[in-house]
Amino acid sequence: MQLLTLGVNHHTAPLAIREQVAFGPEKLALALRELVHSQRASEAAILSTCNRTELYVNTPSPEDVVQWLADFHHIDRRELAPYLYALPREKAAQHAFRVAAGLDSMVLGETQILGQMKQAVAAAEEAGTLGLL
Repeated sequence: MQLLTLGVNHHTAPLAIREQVAFGPEKLALALRELVHSQRASEAAILSTCNRTELYVNTPSPEDVVQWLADFHHIDRRELAPYLYALPREKAAQHAFRVAAGLDSMVLGETQILGQMKQAVAAAEEAGTLGLL
């Protein structure tokens, strides 16, 4: 198992792709539970905003998480792959801190993202997909 951040954002994907992989509030809990119950990840949190969708997961197989994301949104994996980034272990943690601080935002230093990250953690906790990692 390894900590992994998998996502697309305003740096890597056009708006049309970001919209296709967004998780609306009505689907977030279902998506979290489905991801963990599929055993593609043992823990999961999803951050989904207008500028990014990121999955923070503990997984034995990053490729399985990519496939799950494509399947969940009914997108061909080959169409999605060029826009994805996957950050393992320490890089995943560093990225999360950069995002929370607004250093990876379209408007550098914006503060709304911290609240959105807190909501993502709360949603994962409520769905029962948040673990120790």
